[in-house]
Amino acid sequence: MKRDFLWVEKYRPKTIDECILPENIKETFREFLNKGEIPNLLLTGPAGVGKTTVAKALCEELGCDYILINGSDEGRFLDTVRGQAKNFASTMSLLPSSNHKVIIIDEADNTTHDVQLLLRSNIEAFHKNCRFIFTCNYKNKIIEPLHSRCSVVEFSIKGKEKAEIQVSFFERLVSILDKEGCKADKKVLLQLINKHFPDYRRVLNECQRYSVGGSIDSAILASFSDVKVDDLIKTLAKKDFPGVRKWVVHNLDNDPAVLLRRLYDGLYQTLDGPSIAAAVLIIAKYQYQIAFVADQEINMLACLTEIMVECEFKL
Repeated sequence: MKRDFLWVEKYRPKTIDECILPENIKETFREFLNKGEIPNLLLTGPAGVGKTTVAKALCEELGCDYILINGSDEGRFLDTVRGQAKNFASTMSLLPSSNHKVIIIDEADNTTHDVQLLLRSNIEAFHKNCRFIFTCNYKNKIIEPLHSRCSVVEFSIKGKEKAEIQVSFFERLVSILDKEGCKADKKVLLQLINKHFPDYRRVLNECQRYSVGGSIDSAILASFSDVKVDDLIKTLAKKDFPGVRKWVVHNLDNDPAVLLRRLYDGLYQTLDGPSIAAAVLIIAKYQYQIAFVADQEINMLACLTEIMVECEFKL
């Protein structure tokens, strides 16, 4: 029997009811289960919130014959759509419980325009026996012809739902750590969950990494401490490229979106008037590119280099 080493796979929810989501979102998927049928779906929301888990759970509960293709594999993805996906979609399912086959395209926002056009054609060509579920972090990167052929479900968590969902995940996380024989400071777990909400995948991965020592305590928070950008801004002002590159390498473990946000907050007080607008446009450009660049280090370094060259500092 296969045993999953990664906790995110070992403890991945198998049903919709097991998924930690707001009740209104779960109810949408329960309606599909009650009907025994799903439309083409576009599941959109931040990383780690459970989009892929829901897609798999839907297929499993409906007894669908399905495959999952990762859209980040850009090098071969066009060939995959033309070959594997087309061959799978063009044949009827042999499973007695399955009305349709399902193709899950994970991280669809990382696919090219040409690939999305081909997927749009496949939706139309094989609609009688195959459904498509797309997951993405940024729905604006899905072309309109594909977007309009799907029912969109946004994994948004608002207001008081946030606290309820955090409590549910905290209880799930404590249960997982108990099963793995790992002691944990519950206050630390709450801090981790709050810091990375709603990216539960990251929290679980980090807990597994630190569990090797048999316990999770405040030491885990050291790697997640708030990013300090004061030294970076001084380095940028000095036009010190080697120093900037060293800072980037040192902070690679942090979320690049968080890094850019901290930089935005810090630069506002240290730039001359016209340079503030220039910095905002630069940061916005590179923050958008985070979703699909191949190398986050190069993207971050390019952003900082452009700020260093184009902006004037008060320091």
